Amino acid sequence: MHDHLDDMAGSDMTHSGGCNCGAVRFTVAGPLPAPNACHCTQCRKQSGHYWASVDVDRSALHVTGAPHWYASSEKVRRGFCGTCGAFLFWDPLQGDKTAVAMGAFDQPTQTQLGLHIFVADKGDYYEIADGLPQNQR
Repeated sequence: MHDHLDDMAGSDMTHSGGCNCGAVRFTVAGPLPAPNACHCTQCRKQSGHYWASVDVDRSALHVTGAPHWYASSEKVRRGFCGTCGAFLFWDPLQGDKTAVAMGAFDQPTQTQLGLHIFVADKGDYYEIADGLPQNQR
């Protein structure tokens, strides 16, 4: 008997997702690495809490629709849906990776959170108690 999970473990694996209204959709080819949770002030303000995302090779990311881009610094732009406002991408202008919002993926993602970053900037209204590594920056 052929197991569906065996298919998902191969290099042909793709993960899809998109915004709330469906105007922006994406696929990522290959397995997803462990995501991180960013607690920096910008991610908290953009997402309303902290932002969990996974860094993927740009060559593995295919986007349909037209995300809007906000230049959050001279080095990074943030992509969101112009219709529903969903925050989808964190895209450094240099390098070959783009961060994709974990909450925007269709289930299952077949990965688990691996790290908290920028915890020095986290909100004062919550604690991080999951036992994962915590980077101050």
